[in-house]
Amino acid sequence: MAEERGSAMVAMVVLCLPLVASQCEVAGATTYVVGDDNGWTFNVAGWENGKNFNAGDVLVFNYPHGAHNVVAVSKEGYDGCNTTPSDAKVYTSGNDQVTLVKGFNNFICSYSSHCDSGMKIQIYVS
Repeated sequence: MAEERGSAMVAMVVLCLPLVASQCEVAGATTYVVGDDNGWTFNVAGWENGKNFNAGDVLVFNYPHGAHNVVAVSKEGYDGCNTTPSDAKVYTSGNDQVTLVKGFNNFICSYSSHCDSGMKIQIYVS
């Protein structure tokens, strides 16, 4: 009788696994390509409008290697288009992937006048 109960428990667990797996997939992070088909470029601010970002989501910054960069900055860095403090995280691959954290996530291109020309975004993450 104990063996029958054990077999029944195993069968229930096996039957429930697909349900658990499908729920895990729903809870997964979303990947967003910044600027969609245009990529990380000038006047990208506003691309984030209408999107709901969550902690753990990933932003992909696509751009020609060497033409731009992506710098994660503070609000002051975003507003003033500067990379102070000097410990700001800089990405340069041309296919940068950044995981979002709760709160404001600010990104600029620090190449000469690129940020001032609209190459910056501010993402609010819930």
